[in-house]
Amino acid sequence: VLRMPSCLLKLTKVVLSHKPWALFFLIFMFISFAYIKLYWDIWEDPKSRGHAYSLSAEINCAHHVPSSLDIAGEPSPSAGNVFFVETSEQTTPSYLFSCSVESAARAHPGSRVVVLMKGLAKGNASLPQHWAFSLLSCFPNVEIRPLDLIELFSGTPLKRWYLWPLRHWEPHFLAVLSDACRFVLMWKFGGIYLDTDFIVLKNLENFTNALGIQDKKELNGAFLSFKPKHKFIELCMQDFVQNYNGWVWGHQGPELLTRVFKKWCSLRTIKSISCKGVSALAPEAVYPIPWQDWKKLFEAVSASELHKLLKNTYAVHIWNKLSHGTKLEIPSQALLAQLYSQFCPATYAKMKQD
Repeated sequence: VLRMPSCLLKLTKVVLSHKPWALFFLIFMFISFAYIKLYWDIWEDPKSRGHAYSLSAEINCAHHVPSSLDIAGEPSPSAGNVFFVETSEQTTPSYLFSCSVESAARAHPGSRVVVLMKGLAKGNASLPQHWAFSLLSCFPNVEIRPLDLIELFSGTPLKRWYLWPLRHWEPHFLAVLSDACRFVLMWKFGGIYLDTDFIVLKNLENFTNALGIQDKKELNGAFLSFKPKHKFIELCMQDFVQNYNGWVWGHQGPELLTRVFKKWCSLRTIKSISCKGVSALAPEAVYPIPWQDWKKLFEAVSASELHKLLKNTYAVHIWNKLSHGTKLEIPSQALLAQLYSQFCPATYAKMKQD
């Protein structure tokens, strides 16, 4: 008769004497193992992921972008990149997503507008069938690519942070991952980074080594414009790791940039200033509507009010986290509807059609 090893016998006695706690522990370990296994299977082999793409008719570029002047020409080799990032598996862009990219492409005809999406499979030459991809392909300077996070973070302090297998359990993981991506993109490549809830009004390339003030207390990283390998962005990556807290909303984003900028400029409070080659832009530049007043985006404004509001504005942040569930009348005199109409007319035409 085989005898049970003494260590296993002791473990069995412990389990039997603490049944509820032992059962909970074993279930927890099993679920953790299964979840981690599933997590790595999905992330290690993006080609194996299945997608339920919506099928839609191809966009007629001549119809939606009628003038050759509206279609960007070949990007200039000397011009920088404009980056957008989608860190979720989402591959069905919203109207706002499409408008953000379209408006950036129109405002930066000589630049490459690079859209990085985690949900796109590596090595697959064709994009999913979706109206937004068809529409954005009308602009020769728009490039939509898979987001390879392992490759992106390699050679930076954030690689080790990213590879911790339980990272995705944190409540704000996708937002924090987006924060990480923008810092690394600015560090490695430079150029302009924009969140996918911006509508671009004017060319942003005159802003170099700059970011925007969102209110009296904080900066925001929804817009960044930096030269590659800039010391300020290097300090942001260091702070990201050294003072990491993924459980507090904004700690790795606006709060991080505010911490670093205050040290950089030896400030106690945030103000519009340029110091050591880095500029904090006044709120009207890219955050003309404070997040507390996001509902104003859905209120009617006259043409004169719109002109006055946007006189010194280069882009408008739509605060999608707060505004995404609000109904927008199309067409209407609502501020947001007028922004769509003027700065992303192809997306606006699709909205009216739908």
